[in-house]
Amino acid sequence: MSKSALAQELPEETIEPNAQKQPKPKKQLPNGLDGRTMDKEILRLAWPSVAELVLTSLSGMVDMIMVGQLGPWALSAVGLNTQPRFLLLAIFVAMNTGATALIARSKGAGDRELANKTMRQAMMLTVGMSVVIAALGLAFAEPIIWFMGAQADTIGPGTDYFRVQCYGLLATTLSLAITAALRGAGNTRASMRYNLTANVLNVILNYCLIYGNFGCPRMEVAGASLATILGSAAASGMALFTLLRGKQYVRLRWGDSFMPDWGNIRRIVKIGLPAMFEQLVMRVGMITFTKQVSSLGTIGFATHNICQNILQLTLMNGQAFGIAATTLVGQSLGRREPDVGQAYALRTSRWGMIISAAIALSFFFFGEFLVGLYTDDPQILQTGANVMKIIAIIQPFQSSQLVLTGALRGAGDTKSTARIIFVTMVCIRPLMALIFMNLCGWGLYGAWSAVFCDQLLRQYLVRRHFKKGSWKLIKV
Repeated sequence: MSKSALAQELPEETIEPNAQKQPKPKKQLPNGLDGRTMDKEILRLAWPSVAELVLTSLSGMVDMIMVGQLGPWALSAVGLNTQPRFLLLAIFVAMNTGATALIARSKGAGDRELANKTMRQAMMLTVGMSVVIAALGLAFAEPIIWFMGAQADTIGPGTDYFRVQCYGLLATTLSLAITAALRGAGNTRASMRYNLTANVLNVILNYCLIYGNFGCPRMEVAGASLATILGSAAASGMALFTLLRGKQYVRLRWGDSFMPDWGNIRRIVKIGLPAMFEQLVMRVGMITFTKQVSSLGTIGFATHNICQNILQLTLMNGQAFGIAATTLVGQSLGRREPDVGQAYALRTSRWGMIISAAIALSFFFFGEFLVGLYTDDPQILQTGANVMKIIAIIQPFQSSQLVLTGALRGAGDTKSTARIIFVTMVCIRPLMALIFMNLCGWGLYGAWSAVFCDQLLRQYLVRRHFKKGSWKLIKV
């Protein structure tokens, strides 16, 4: 058949000799969103949380430094309280996850009355749970500190520290509940202001109450605990004032009902219980892993603790952008715009990874300098610098999974995140640590290689689950 005859039988577009494959159109953002507007909203929510979390961590470091002036026994006494105190607060943080998700959805749907009712129910739950848990803590304070490994010289001051925390538990948890409500409504600046005030007050009161300066009694370890509680009480007072001013989306008015609304409470608990399980599972995994690393001896364990302390600061990046993702996804689902929520989550994750890349570069090239801030031991410096290179590689995976986990929480999908944490933290990390540390003989490098495997798998599982999109259909 001739070329002219073939041209008559085939459509014109199939015989163009120089036809080129057209590039795929660039994926458009949903609902007319533009990248610049999205970036402004993400950063508006994230930067106060970054500042708040970093300052809180720095305040904790200063707290330990000031207590450390009393001697090693004081550091040990305070250290014995770390895990019990975290477990207490984890219960409230988990319940508040439910409140944040529900309030974000209510705001997205334009239902201000429901948002405020949810806030009041969360506050009521916080008060009730605080009273019960504080009473149990006071009754079993000494056995709890013994269980954590107290010695004869630390059982007394350790127990005193814990009891003060129990007496002031409501002062700490009330500000957490209000912060969760404000974040759900999209206000992260208010919590930054009153938590910054609390941290500054805590440091000042430490100087007064630990050492007995400015006419205050010398309370030593108990004084450090009281300073923390008084700082938290100031934060709670400022938080309540913020709500009573009535200028926020969520607010308190005289005469508002705090009677139980069991339907609303069930919705909070439905989201909060899996989040609580996630927190408890994470603690179990951390305790198991820490016990494994402690077998490396004094130098190895000291190096690990320094690197772990530095790593904790990097969590603030992912957690802050995760808070932004929680709010943005929850509000988008409330407006029945799940594709907008997905776009915001992925863009927020990109911001977290950009910052994590900068952190990674600093860790890779200046790791020895950072470890040197803690010690001048040459063996710790050399090993720590190499571990910091592993931590640098971990950064992008850590940031990505923290942000997308925050997005899933905003959708109320806390069951999936709890399952993923269980698999990676309780199963994979200790197993890989056993293989790398003992069978391969890699020592501390093996332990941190196990952390890398945990974060890599966790990022893969979280991202895969997020892309499936089942979270868009969850009803809360």
